[in-house]
Amino acid sequence: MDAYDEEPEARSGPDGPAGARRAGGPGTPGEDTAPQGTGGDGAAEPTPRTGLAALSPRYRLVAGGALAVVAAVAAVHLGMVFLSLAPANTVSKRHAKAVEGWVYPEFEQNWKLFAPNPLQQNVAVQVRAQVRSEGGDLRTTGWTDLSAEDGAAIDGNLLPSHTQQNELRRAWDFLGTTHGTDNRPVGVRGALSEQYVRRIVVLRLRRDEGLDRAGTIERVQVRSRTVNVPPPEWSREKVSTNPAYRVLPWWTVTGDETEAGAR
Repeated sequence: MDAYDEEPEARSGPDGPAGARRAGGPGTPGEDTAPQGTGGDGAAEPTPRTGLAALSPRYRLVAGGALAVVAAVAAVHLGMVFLSLAPANTVSKRHAKAVEGWVYPEFEQNWKLFAPNPLQQNVAVQVRAQVRSEGGDLRTTGWTDLSAEDGAAIDGNLLPSHTQQNELRRAWDFLGTTHGTDNRPVGVRGALSEQYVRRIVVLRLRRDEGLDRAGTIERVQVRSRTVNVPPPEWSREKVSTNPAYRVLPWWTVTGDETEAGAR
């Protein structure tokens, strides 16, 4: 028998393809081989749950309720802010107290940063005082920049107080709109604005400058220092950066203001 007659038998032996198929050798699927992602019996494994679906029904209900509350609060907040900024209408007039109670003072919107009247000046409020010492001597202090003190307290502070940000600034704006060019108060609101600013500066002088330990504050004088913000380098606009001062007359400190500052 020649080699040609032995070839079919050799091919069908244990080392041939047929033998490999019977033994489940490499390159042929055996009885114990299963695709990836399936069990040993060929059944697909369940996909693991993630997110809310991975929680138990009780915690799923709690998480859903919390999300619903957050969404409701966000919707109410956006609605209140919208009504406070929108032109006067029936809804905003009917619920004015509720809107103001929700928005002010923490969520107040100041659009002066944008058109039509962006802020283009830095305004600093400064004060000096006449202090009567225990020996009867009267001395006048130098100017204290209260706005600079507020700026230093806010700079780098992630949670600055509303007082540091707005109390002095809004008090000065209030005084400016209720006084004439001669620095005289206009009506009852003008007198009220003077009293408000005077209380603030006396409190600050006693608390921050310690003037209560040096004697009795008898009079105070307030002024503003206004400097135009310089234009950017690429702008051709030219403005003066020289400071302009608005100096108010001396105010006599009343007894109740002194007591309020002492507290």
